[in-house]
Amino acid sequence: MKTTDLRGKRALITGGTKGIGKAIADELAEAGATVIVSARIQPETASHYFIAADLTIPADVARLTNEIKEQFNGIDILINNVGGLTTPGGGFNTLTDDHWEQELQLNLLSAIRLDKALLPQMIEQGSGVIIHISSVAGKQALWNLNLAYAVSKAALNAYSKALATELAGKGVRVLTVAPGATKTAPMLGFIESYASSVNISVDEAMKQLMAQTGGIPMGRMAEPEEVASLVHFLVSPSAAYLTGSIYAIDGGSLPVVS
Repeated sequence: MKTTDLRGKRALITGGTKGIGKAIADELAEAGATVIVSARIQPETASHYFIAADLTIPADVARLTNEIKEQFNGIDILINNVGGLTTPGGGFNTLTDDHWEQELQLNLLSAIRLDKALLPQMIEQGSGVIIHISSVAGKQALWNLNLAYAVSKAALNAYSKALATELAGKGVRVLTVAPGATKTAPMLGFIESYASSVNISVDEAMKQLMAQTGGIPMGRMAEPEEVASLVHFLVSPSAAYLTGSIYAIDGGSLPVVS
């Protein structure tokens, strides 16, 4: 029988101290996994084994990898969750080379770097699951709001698909989860910042953003725990034949067949 039980599995969640990352860490731990989380800053209270690391810095990736090998002898599940929208809106002319480099480092190269460091052990043991947390922005870029971010997530989608094909015969599955608007502190902060920049209320800003993306048919943002529930299923034995796919969790907001 297939199961979503994760007892005996070792899972690393990057950006795992808040928002979607924390929800995933808590969900996998509840399912029985030994959970390791990483972030740049250690939280005041840590529910799981914590390793401080900035994954845009190669030396930090090496240190993180070495500690995992020493303490856990590798991992079975890798959730590349770290990322975010850090560049200004306004279109191509507002974005500098540094902006583009910053967004690609955070949303694409950090995942590539960590995959490369941890994959040899997964391949050697003949099993493993990698989940890349992307965004519906990777399929629906908004030029005036998230151009560099959307491009970096689209690149992550393409990389994830190619990696899945390469590893399919080696026992390692690679999948992409693309949340839409999710009720996290960064998302709420983004809406507040946008509202301030165009001098409108937060409620009006939310309405404008939803209108520009076609709205959310379900009428609300996702809860982080709902994204975590999807990730839990995908890393479990019940999803053993799934690899290479992108799973949008967006309340039906993408206005295209994908």
